[in-house]
Amino acid sequence: MQFKDIIGHKQTISALIDTVEKNRISHALIFYGQEGIGKISLAIAYAQYLNCTNKQNGDSCGECKSCKKFANIAHPDLHFVFPVVKTPSISNPVSLDFINQWREFVLKSKFHGYNEWLQFIGSDNLQGSIYAQESQEIIRIINLKTFEAQYKVVIIYLPEKMNITAANKLLKAIEEPPPYTLFILITEDEASLLTTIRSRTQLIKINNLSVDELKEALKEEFNDTDDVTLNDIIKISAGNYIYARQTLQQETNSGENILSENFNLFTDMMRNSYSLNIQEITNTVEEISKLGRERQKSFIEYSIRFLRENFILNISDDKNLNYLTKKEAEFSSKFKQFIHKKNIDKLFEEFNNAFFDITRNAAPKILFLDLCLKLAKLLKVKPD
Repeated sequence: MQFKDIIGHKQTISALIDTVEKNRISHALIFYGQEGIGKISLAIAYAQYLNCTNKQNGDSCGECKSCKKFANIAHPDLHFVFPVVKTPSISNPVSLDFINQWREFVLKSKFHGYNEWLQFIGSDNLQGSIYAQESQEIIRIINLKTFEAQYKVVIIYLPEKMNITAANKLLKAIEEPPPYTLFILITEDEASLLTTIRSRTQLIKINNLSVDELKEALKEEFNDTDDVTLNDIIKISAGNYIYARQTLQQETNSGENILSENFNLFTDMMRNSYSLNIQEITNTVEEISKLGRERQKSFIEYSIRFLRENFILNISDDKNLNYLTKKEAEFSSKFKQFIHKKNIDKLFEEFNNAFFDITRNAAPKILFLDLCLKLAKLLKVKPD
């Protein structure tokens, strides 16, 4: 991955190049920003540039032995740590157990997301984690001599998913790394990292993609989509390529994705709750309960967003204030009347409470059944 392949982030790339040219390379960086903006690709491009043997015009050459190995995510001095899941055959998983799938996942796109990764390995009903045993692997990696490159690079994707034991051992590794070792932590929630880890790293904010940058990225994958559709989707996605891609797939019916699944679950939940159809409510609850906790949290976050958009739609006809896909807008044309000043605060409260309880390992069947029964009452509150 070369810098020229990165969409957006020109100022950040310039600053990273500057660290190499002025020999001010930090031993530990945190790339933080929202999902779907290319942080993993940017980290790999920096690692490739750092170890390129023939740097040219502010970029790696792409031709030397080192660059070719980095391009295939197969350099022996490039290491990854990322959330994994337990399987029937792997009871104590570490990243190395999934490295082949990870390489394939990273190489298939310039933009990556946590739920997409779990979906890619067929484990989207499970919670991914960086377990305690990963810390031993990190220590082993950094104590190895470099094979070919000047710098050994360890890219840790979503360190906020680390077991506390692994996080504490990572702190020790960051405090006293061997020479020519670089850690790049890629996070979407840097505030949740240990304060001691944050204090020993250089924080680099990775900004959202601009309208033009997001359009450029989408046109690479969906080159037959008209500009009007692209502009509408870009407005909704707020700089997140993954959300934009899922929205476009939903709009064109080009495959099921998490966004489509959340939409279907939300509309079923609202219709069944309003009609108080216990059998259908039970079926919907059963379906949601089969999802893993991360997916249940994703569904709740989606529901809160959808409720907010319907509330805005109910009180204002200004389309510039609304961020709905075509399918969402069609459903909302009738649904919006049920979301108003008299119930919106309570609706937000119930969904936020559900999110909190899910993170505390509440029983999903009981939680979502209780939520549906509360919705049955709240959706029938009169606006006046």
